[in-house]
Amino acid sequence: MKHKAVFLLVVLISGVLASGCIGGETKETQASKKVQLTGDFAKDVIKIGKVLEENGISEVKFSAWGSGDPNSVMRVYGIVDAAYKINKIWKENGISVKITVTVKYDQSFNDQYKEFLSKQPLGQAGDFFVNSYAFLSTLAEEGYILDITDYAQAYQSVINDFYPTLLDASKYNGRLYGLPQDTEARPFYVRKDVAQCVGLDVSQLPEKVKNGEFTWSDVYYWAKQAKEKGCAEWGLIHRKGSAHPDLIQFIFAFNGKLYDENTGKLVLDVPAVYKWLYVEWKFARDGLLPEDIMSWDWAKQIHPTIVEGKTLFDIGGTWYWTEWQTKQYYKGRSLTPEEVKEWFAYTLFPAGEKGAKPVTLSQPFIWMINSKAGQLNPKYEELKDVYQALAFLMIIKASDPKINAIHSVISAHLPVRKAAAELIKDDQWLNNLKALNLDLAPEVKENIKDIVESTVNPINAQFLADVSYMLQYTHFAPSHPKYPALADIFKDAVDKVLRGEMTPEEGVNYIISKINADPELKDNIEIVGEIPKDWKFPRGD
Repeated sequence: MKHKAVFLLVVLISGVLASGCIGGETKETQASKKVQLTGDFAKDVIKIGKVLEENGISEVKFSAWGSGDPNSVMRVYGIVDAAYKINKIWKENGISVKITVTVKYDQSFNDQYKEFLSKQPLGQAGDFFVNSYAFLSTLAEEGYILDITDYAQAYQSVINDFYPTLLDASKYNGRLYGLPQDTEARPFYVRKDVAQCVGLDVSQLPEKVKNGEFTWSDVYYWAKQAKEKGCAEWGLIHRKGSAHPDLIQFIFAFNGKLYDENTGKLVLDVPAVYKWLYVEWKFARDGLLPEDIMSWDWAKQIHPTIVEGKTLFDIGGTWYWTEWQTKQYYKGRSLTPEEVKEWFAYTLFPAGEKGAKPVTLSQPFIWMINSKAGQLNPKYEELKDVYQALAFLMIIKASDPKINAIHSVISAHLPVRKAAAELIKDDQWLNNLKALNLDLAPEVKENIKDIVESTVNPINAQFLADVSYMLQYTHFAPSHPKYPALADIFKDAVDKVLRGEMTPEEGVNYIISKINADPELKDNIEIVGEIPKDWKFPRGD
C-alpha cells in the first residue's frame, strides 16, 4: 500500500507538471500574457485591459520625457492624451484599469539625451522618450529603446500615412525603433525693415535664393551694408551651442557631405568645412556676427536681438515663428502674429557659392519607447510584453492626426502625417482648436491653453503652408552613433574661429587632430579633400 501511495503521488505530481499548474499558472494563462495585436485599436486596447485586470493590475504608471522649445510641449502631452483616450475605452467597457503618466519636459534635447543615456541602464529613464532621430542609432545599438517592427505590422494603415523619409529616419539597420513625432525646416529669416533701410528688395528674394542667384557672398554684402549704414547692430545672428544641426547647413550649401552610404562611415569634407569656418571667421572679424555668439543667452540675447530688429539676417527654425508669439522677447512682451508677418521674410538657406544649391535641414523628432517600458509596474517580468504592447499603442494614439496637427500649429513644426497636413488647412478645425473645442485630456487643455491662445491663427497656418516646399531641399544629419561626438568637435572649432583664437585653416586642423586622437572616431570618419588654396570669399565678381 505504501509503495502504491507513493506511485500515485508521483503520477499526480507528473500530471500537475505536465499541465503547467504549478504556482497557479496554466499554459492557457501564460499564453494570455502574450499580446497579439490586430490593428483594431479599440479591440487591442480592450484585450490588454482585460489581461491586466485578470492579473490584479488596477493602475499602470508610465513616464514621458521630452524636450525642446516652450511651444513643443505636446511632445509629452501627446502621451498624456493617449493615456486619457485609452482610459476612456477601458471605462466604457467596464475594465477597472487606469494609466497615469508623469511628464518631464526640458529645454535642451541634447542634455536630456545624455540623461536618458546615463539613467536607462539604472532603470531610471522615462518609459517614453521623444528626441532627435540622430540619437536613435546609438540608443538602438545599446538596446535602450524598443524595436517596434513586429508591433507595427498590424498598424500599416497608420504607418503608411507618415511621410516615407521620416519613417526612414525612425529606422536602424532596417528595423523600426520609433514613430515620427515632428519635423521642421530651418528658414533663413530676413528682417524686412532693416532690408528696406539698406535697399534690399525681399519680395523676390525667396525665388532668387531658390535659383541659386543669391549666395552667401550676397548675404555678406548686405550684412555689411546693414552694419555700415547703421541700419542694424549686426548683419547676422545664428543659434548657439552644438553645431548640430543648424550650422552644418553650411557643409551642404558648399556641396559637401557628412556621410558615405557605401562605407557607412561619417565624412569630414575638408573643403566644405573650411569654407564654413571661413564664412564664420569673416563675419566675426568684420563685426557682422558676435564673436561670442556660441555662449549667448537664448532669452536675454539671441531672440531679443532678432525680434528687436538689431540684425538683418538670422539662421533659425520654423518654430521661431510661434515662439516669438508666446515668449516675451520683444521689450518685455511677445509679438502678435501680425507683427511677425509684417517684420519677417524667410527663404531657404542660401547656396554657399555660385553653382551650389540652397538647402535646409530637418531634424525629425521620434517617439521612442524605453526597452524597459513599464518596469516600475507590478508583475513586470510576467507582463513585460503586455506593458510594451500597451506602450506601442500609446504612441500610435499620440500620433493621431489631430494631435500631430495641434503640435504643428502651436509649435510651427511641420506635420509628419498626410492626414495632419490636411487638417491644418481646415478653417473649421482651426476654429475648434482656437476654442479648445476638441476631445483632449483636461490636463492637456490646461497646459496648452495659453499657447493655443497666442498661436492659433490663420497667419501661422499660412506660414506652415508657405515653408512646406523647403522639405524638397532638406538634408538630414547622419544617424550614426559617432555623429554627436563629431558635432561637439564642430561646435568647439566654430567657437574658437569666431573668437579669433584660430584661423579657418587652424580650425580644420583642430577638427582633424581631435578625430585622429580618438581611435573610435578615427575608425568611423573618412577625411576627404584638402583646404582649397585659391578660394575667395566673398566673391570678387
